[in-house]
Amino acid sequence: MAGGNHSSVTKFVLLGFTDLQELLFVIFLLIYITMLVGSLGVIVLIRTNSQLHVPMCFFLRHLSFLDICYSSSITLKLMSGLLAERNVLSFNGCITQLFFFAVFGTREAILLILMVYDRYVAIREPLRYLAAMSHGVRVQLVVGSYAAGSLNALVRTSALLRLSFCGPNLVNNFYCEIPPLLLLSCSNTQLNEMVMAACVGFIITTSVLAIVVSYACILLTIWSICSAEGRHKAFSTCTSHLMAVALFYGSAAFLYFHPFSRRAEDQGKTASVFYTMVTPMLNPFIYSLRNKEVRSTLRRATNKLLSCKYSHRSRSNQAEADITCHSGVSRRNKADT
Repeated sequence: MAGGNHSSVTKFVLLGFTDLQELLFVIFLLIYITMLVGSLGVIVLIRTNSQLHVPMCFFLRHLSFLDICYSSSITLKLMSGLLAERNVLSFNGCITQLFFFAVFGTREAILLILMVYDRYVAIREPLRYLAAMSHGVRVQLVVGSYAAGSLNALVRTSALLRLSFCGPNLVNNFYCEIPPLLLLSCSNTQLNEMVMAACVGFIITTSVLAIVVSYACILLTIWSICSAEGRHKAFSTCTSHLMAVALFYGSAAFLYFHPFSRRAEDQGKTASVFYTMVTPMLNPFIYSLRNKEVRSTLRRATNKLLSCKYSHRSRSNQAEADITCHSGVSRRNKADT
């Protein structure tokens, strides 16, 4: 067994949702398809339109890519388990899922900080905005978020590998996560609880603190703007980010800071659904519908697509009319003959 522990458990059974499995499969499939279409649409739209090659859309494109990876690491296994008698995951598979889930979750938390910092620079110093958030700076920030996410995931999974699992192997959740796994360990989990609380607490505390400080500076800057229209325009650029932050950190705080107990596991499933599926599904629509540049570009692309389709249909109808007319002339010529 990995880590040199003395576990007798080689696989885990994810209990997930035991009622209305067919209905839940359809619901989760629709959520996943909606997330996939929305996120891929945002990526393609930003990638193919030069007007959207701005710092905010750069982070938005990476957020959409992250949402695809983040949701796929959980949802695909969940849906396959809903169609099977038992949703079984090997020990190594469970550790792998937990690792990547921690990587993506940490990176999304950091990316939300980068996005609010981007808004602060844009509002505070609009003339120096493009220079301060140059392409090189943006790449360094994104790479740093990957490194921080990998480090956090490595610490958390390494701490879990020191535990022994002697049975039972029934995980009362639809994916592998530390809180329900700690309840199954036959080792002393006090150190793991401390490590998890320290890692998650540090990430959430520093992230929320950075966001609060950034928004405080943004509000002070907005308050100094003379015109009411200018203040409204500046603040409207931040509302979509506030909605995404509230969804992400609210569900994460409930999931990790709720007391470890059997009852808390059942309550944590609902928070996990928001944390892993609903929030990634809503992110593309929150940012797209609230972002003026993305919204106008999407409208132009839709109008162009519709006009091309209408033009193609008109040409097809004209071609059919020409053929019909030619056939009629041919029949009249034969009749005259």
